Amino acid sequence: MRNYVTLLAGALIILLTGCASAPTRSLAQDSNAKLFLPPSNRALIFIYRNGNESLRESVLPMLVTVSVNGITLGQTAAKTFFRLNVKPGTYTITSLGENVAKLNLTVEAGKIYYVQQEVSTWSLTPNSSLQQVDENIGHTSVFESKIIASNVPDRVLSNSDTSTGGPSETQGSTNYSVSEKLRELQGLKQDGLITEDEFQKKRQQLLEKI
Repeated sequence: MRNYVTLLAGALIILLTGCASAPTRSLAQDSNAKLFLPPSNRALIFIYRNGNESLRESVLPMLVTVSVNGITLGQTAAKTFFRLNVKPGTYTITSLGENVAKLNLTVEAGKIYYVQQEVSTWSLTPNSSLQQVDENIGHTSVFESKIIASNVPDRVLSNSDTSTGGPSETQGSTNYSVSEKLRELQGLKQDGLITEDEFQKKRQQLLEKI
C-alpha cells in the first residue's frame, strides 16, 4: 500500500510539473534573440518573467498567458521571455492569471523596451503584474532567461496608435516596401516560425502587388 501511495504521489508531481513548462527555442535562436539590436525602423519589446517567485514555483510551476493587442503570444514560466520586433506605436500588453494585468506601452523606432511580469504563486492560480523597467534591469534579466517558442510571429502584431507615423502595411507604402516585407518573410522561414508552404503562399501574394 505504501509503495502504491508513493508511486501515485510521484506520478502526480511529474504530471503537474511536466505539463507546466513553457516551450523554449533552440540555443542558437536564444542567442540570436539576445543580440539586443533593434532595426532602425522598428522597436524591440522584451516581455520577461523574472523568476523571483516563491519556492512553490520550483515544485509546482505555473504558466501565465501573455497577449499583445488581443493576440495571445503564449505562456510564460519562470526565467522565460518573449521578444517582439514591432512597428512604432502603442501596444497593450496583458498578463492573464487569476487577475488581469495590463500595461500600455508606446514605442519608438530604433529603441528597446523591457516589460517585467511578476507572478505570485501562493494561491492555486497565480496573480501577476506588469511594469516597464529600465535597460540595466531588463537587459540582465532577459540575458538570464530563455526565449519562449511563440506560435505568433511578432511581425503580425499591429499597433493601436496610427498617429505615431509608423510605417503602413497598405499597398503603395513608401516606407514599408514589398521588398522589405519579402526580407522579413524570409527571416520568418529561417527562424522556423512559418512553414515552406506558408512562405511560398505569402511570397506569391506580395509579388502580386508589384
